[in-house]
Order: sequence, then structure tokens, then C-alpha cells
Amino acid sequence: MIYKRFTFLIILRIALLMGNVLLLSWIFGDSRLFFNQIILFLLLVGQVAELIRYVNHTNRELSRFFLAIKHADFSVTFKQGPLGGSFRELQQSMAEIVDAYKQVKIEKEAQYHFLQLLVAQLKVGIISLEHDEVTLVNPTAERLLGLSGLKHWKAIGMLHPKLINDIESLGDAGRKLVEVRTAAENKLLAVDVSTLVILNTPMKLITLQDINSEIEQKEIEAWHKLIRILTHEIMNSVTPIASLTETMQSLLTDRNGQPKPADHITPETLDDILFSLATIHKRSDGLLDFVENYRQLTRVPKPVMATVSVSEFLQTIEKLMKPNLVRQDIGLSLSVVPETLQASFDATLLEQVFINLVTNSTHALENRPSKRIDLRAFRVDNHLRLEVADNGKGIPEKELQEIFVPFFSTKKEGSGIGLSLSKQIVSLHGGTLKVASTPGEGTTFYILLPMKL
Repeated sequence: MIYKRFTFLIILRIALLMGNVLLLSWIFGDSRLFFNQIILFLLLVGQVAELIRYVNHTNRELSRFFLAIKHADFSVTFKQGPLGGSFRELQQSMAEIVDAYKQVKIEKEAQYHFLQLLVAQLKVGIISLEHDEVTLVNPTAERLLGLSGLKHWKAIGMLHPKLINDIESLGDAGRKLVEVRTAAENKLLAVDVSTLVILNTPMKLITLQDINSEIEQKEIEAWHKLIRILTHEIMNSVTPIASLTETMQSLLTDRNGQPKPADHITPETLDDILFSLATIHKRSDGLLDFVENYRQLTRVPKPVMATVSVSEFLQTIEKLMKPNLVRQDIGLSLSVVPETLQASFDATLLEQVFINLVTNSTHALENRPSKRIDLRAFRVDNHLRLEVADNGKGIPEKELQEIFVPFFSTKKEGSGIGLSLSKQIVSLHGGTLKVASTPGEGTTFYILLPMKL
């Protein structure tokens, strides 16, 4: 509508201008109409000037409008002048657009300040990097690292060289526990690294979380569980030993506590003493085995990392376990996606983990129809996920909280160190061992190992 009116008024002005020119040329040279010629000429000059002013005013207003948008100058106003309705509509439209941009700008500023406040209030430290330049560091990160206005990554590296080396070793993504020393105290930080691409510019986001209190709480809980189980295991052996020792003492002494003469000891008494000694010997061997198992937990070798074909690794597990599974009529399936999947880990140590997990699955499948164990491997984001799944009886929720505690076992002859040893081996790889189970349906143990991007 604005464009049509503007065009109409331009055409009207040009038509009047042309009419004036034609009229002036018609009376030109007639001395009797000399004053008319002067009037028409002055009118012609006025028409040309007015046409130029009319067009230039539009250009000036549009120029002011575009400059205001370019420089985000929303203080510019477009006053309605005396140039007609078309200009009033144009100026009103430009003013509405400027107001709309102004509102968007205000909303973005409000959102930006809200996010700044949110980041500042977070109890997690946040650092963002762009080409080794720190673009954001919140107060929590400054407090955790003892920073004071440092805005360059290398400057932070001079203050915390180990932290920087550990973060850079994670590459574009990963998670690691790092101990940081500051003037005030030592802190254990959970460091998480991720990479984003914003406007074709890679940005590295680093989060830092102080987990000292959580670790201490978990350590206390773990000690309580371990002490409870240690007490249970030791008492199971010590109680019968103490009882049998007291029994033998009563068999070998009289009422006054004096040793009985040899001729007063009957063959039945000797049999009882020999039985008691055999039982004490058996329980003592059990205690020695218990101590040896404990020592085994503390002597896990450091993983020797190497690039391994995951498919070949699981095929090795299949060959090792298949004879035992065939005897128990248990089906075994392998799935690796993609088949060429490779990862870096210590194959010998992880074989030990898988043998333990598959063995546990065979126990869970006792007296179950259609027994089956599935070994699966696939990539999830920047992690390798390895699964051992069975359709066994499942694990009760109460036992799920205890199964990784050393010496906890639901099997009568179990040592209780298999799963805790497996978890320790996976942890040495920088990964996690977890379990998901539904009683009556089955159990899945899964391992998450970090992979380089």
C-alpha cells in the first residue's frame, strides 16, 4: 500500500512537471506573456526542487532506518512529517520494525543476563575455551582452582600443570578424576570435557566438580559394608573354632581344670578331639583362603593398553566359555556393531572380567528354561559399551546394593571377590561396570570404556 501511494505521488509530480514544461514551451517567445513565462519557470524550478526533496527524504529515512538496524541503535525515532499519508505509513512501519528489533534485543539481553547469573550461581565450575583463550570462567571455577583474573589457558597451565595435562589428554571429550592442589587445600575434582561448534568455531567446555565430600561419604559407606562382611566371614570361622576349642578343653580336663590322666581318656573322647581338630584345621584353611583372596584384591596389575578388535575379543571369550556352556545347555550369541569396531584396552584383564560375568550368568540360569547369554558390543557417543546379558532369575533389589562390595556373595561356596575385582579392573581402564536387573526376567552387566574421538 505504501509503495503504491509513493509511486502514485511520484507519477503525479512528474505529470505536473511535464505539464508545466509543455505550457512553458507553448508560450515561450511571446513577449506579451513575459511575466507568465517567469512565473511558470519559477514554478518549474519549485516543482523540480520539491520532487528531489520528496525522493531524498525517503532515501534519508531509509538510510537512518538501516543504520539504526546495523548499529542496534534503537533510540532513533521517525516523526511523522508533512509529506503526506504515504510517508506517515512508511515512518510508522519503520518505527514498528525498530521497536520489534528493540524488543528482541531486550529479550536477548535479559536472557543473556539470566544465563550469566545462572552460570555464576552454579555449584559446578565452568570454563569455556576458544583457541586456548578463556572466554568464560564462573566464580565456582575460580574458587576451585584459585584463579584470579587469569584469561589465558597457558597461564592457568602454569598454575595447575597436571590439571591441564589431564584435560588435554581427554581430547575433545571425556571424563576424569583429577587431584588439584591450591594454597588452601587439596581437592579431588571430577573433570568433564566436551566440544561444541558455534558459528563454525570449535568451543571446548570444561566442567569441574568438587567431589571430596561425596567421595568421603561413599568411602565411609564402603568401609561400613566391608567391615560388616569381614566381621561376618571372620566370625563364621572363629566362632566354631572357639566353640570346638572349649569343647576339647572340657574333654581333656577335670572339674577342677586339671589335665586328665591319659588312661582316663576314652576312645570316644579321642574321636571327638580328632573331629574337633579336623574341623579347626578346615576353618583355619578357610581363613587363610579368605586372607589370600583379600591380598588378590590389592594386587591388580596396571592395564597394558593396546588397540583390540572387539569382535575378535568376544570370539575369544566364546571359545573359552563354550564347552562349559554346552554342558549346561546354555545358548551363547555375539553381537558387535559395527563388526570392525576397535577400542583400546588390556585384553587379558578384560578376559578375566568377562569370564567372571559369564560364569555368574551360568549360575543365574540354573533351573531356567531356554537358557541364554548374549554378549554385545557397540559404541555410545564417545564410549564403548560391552554387555553380558542373561535371561536368568535376576537379582533382588536389596542385593543390587551389595554385589560389588568385596567378599559379598549369594553363593554358598562363593568367595565374593569376583565382581569387586572386575569393577576394579574396569576402573583401572577409566571405565565403569554397572548392572541392570529385573527379578524373574534377567540381568545385564555392562561396561562403559572411554574411546578417543
